[in-house]
Amino acid sequence: MPDSLPELRREIAELNDRAAALRSTHAMHPGDASGTTEAALVELDLAERLLAECQERLGAQAGAPRRHAEEEERAVLRAVFTDLSVPVVLLDHEGHIRRANPAAADRLGSTSGYVTGKPFSSFVDLRRRAAVRSRLAAVLRDGEPASFESRLAQRGWAEDVQLTLSRLEIPTEANPMLLVVVSPPRGDHHTPGPAPLEPEVEDQVVVLAARRLDVLTRMTRLLLLSAGPGGAGKPLALDDAAALLADSYADWVVVDVCDLPTGADQARRAVVAGPDDGGARELLRSLDPLASEVPSGVLAGETSVLSERIEDEATLGYDANGAPVLGLLGAGSLLCVPLRGSRGVRGALTLIRRSNRNSFRLADLGLIEEIGEHIGLALPPRPTG
Repeated sequence: MPDSLPELRREIAELNDRAAALRSTHAMHPGDASGTTEAALVELDLAERLLAECQERLGAQAGAPRRHAEEEERAVLRAVFTDLSVPVVLLDHEGHIRRANPAAADRLGSTSGYVTGKPFSSFVDLRRRAAVRSRLAAVLRDGEPASFESRLAQRGWAEDVQLTLSRLEIPTEANPMLLVVVSPPRGDHHTPGPAPLEPEVEDQVVVLAARRLDVLTRMTRLLLLSAGPGGAGKPLALDDAAALLADSYADWVVVDVCDLPTGADQARRAVVAGPDDGGARELLRSLDPLASEVPSGVLAGETSVLSERIEDEATLGYDANGAPVLGLLGAGSLLCVPLRGSRGVRGALTLIRRSNRNSFRLADLGLIEEIGEHIGLALPPRPTG
C-alpha cells in the first residue's frame, strides 16, 4: 500500500482512470462483458483496500486536522485584531490589559508592549476611573454589554471617548474576559476634556532641558539670596521656593517639614502653592502629611517617589467626604522627594501636575531631588530641646 499521502492520491487517480476506461470499453463492446467484468472485480478489490487505507489514516489523524484548523483560525483572528483600524482592547477578569491592537495602543499614548499587563483604568482620567471600574465589574458579572462615555488621559492630553464593553467566554480561559472598543463620543453634548497646556514643542529634549536649567538657576538664586549678606541669619522663605516651582514647573507644590525634636513622626504641612480652583489649596493644606502614602512614605523611607501616570488616586489622601484628593485635582502625574539636611531628612517636597500636562519623568525627578537637597540644607537647624 502507499506509504505517503501523495502516493495514495496518485493511486486513487490512476484507479479512477482505469475505471473510466473499463466503463468506456463495456459501452463500446458489450459482447465482451466477461473480460471487462473480471477486470472490474480486480479494480474493486483495489478500491476496497484504498478505502481501508484512507479510513486508517483518518482515524490516526482525527485530532490533528482539528488542532490545525483551530491554529489557523486563531492566526486569522490575531491578524484581524491587529489590522483593525478601530481601537480594541482585550482585558482579563481583573481589568488588566491582555492585548491591545496598534490603534488602541496609540489611543492610549504608548505601544502594545507597554500597555499590556497594566490596569485599563489607569489610562482613564482620575475623575472617571471609579465609574469605569464599576462598569467593567457589571459587564463581567451580568454579561450584558455596556456603552458609555468616558475620558482617557495620558502624557499631556485628555480625550473624551465612547467605551463599549462586551464579555467574552473563551474555552482556553478559566475566567471570562472583556472586549473594549474605543470610539469617538456620540453627539456634541459631552463635557470637553481639559485643553493641553503643553505645546508639542515641549516634547523636544532641548526645550525640556532648557526649562529644567532655568528652574534650577532661579532656585539657586533664591537660595543664595537667603544666605547672602542681606539675608544672613534669615531662613529660606519656603513660600517663595514653592511659588517658584508652582509658577514654572508644576500645578501644585506642597512642602512638609519636620522641625520638631521628635523628627519625621511630627511632620507638619508648611506650604501649599498653586491655583485655588475649587478650594484646591485649602484642601491640600488640610491634609495630614502622615495620613497618606505620599509623603509619609518619603519621610519614613527617605526615598523619592515618581508617578509618571498616577494609578492610585488615593496616594495623597482623601477629603472630608472620603473622595481621593488626586482625583478631585484632576492630577495626572506626581513626584515627591525628601528634603535632606546635614542631619538627615528635614521634610518632603511634593509636586503635582494635572492630566493635561506632560508627565514628570526621570530627568524631572533628578532635578527636584537636587533642589530638595538644597532646600533641606537651607532650612534652620531643628531644635534640640
